[in-house]
Amino acid sequence: MVFRPSLRWPGPPVKLIEREQALALARGFRLRWEPCQACHVLLFPGGIIELNASAGWVLELLDGQRSVAAIIDCLAGRFPGVPGLDEDVLAFLEVARAKCWIE
Repeated sequence: MVFRPSLRWPGPPVKLIEREQALALARGFRLRWEPCQACHVLLFPGGIIELNASAGWVLELLDGQRSVAAIIDCLAGRFPGVPGLDEDVLAFLEVARAKCWIE
């Protein structure tokens, strides 16, 4: 299949996550630390998703009140000097939203 830039997604335009937005876990999802697996897990009706450490750190800061910028600042304070942290967080949040984990 050939990629054709002129073809557009048939649905409504997707708005990128902005730093001023406050995000939360989507309805029906719950984040929990699982000591037996030594990782965060995302629980939802009928399933469980094991998360890597950085995904857990980002999702645990989503409370529906804190902005994405505040989350990035918090993580930058926790992990000083990590290059590209803000881009990584934004990219992860885009993936999490595409998977309907957050809203």
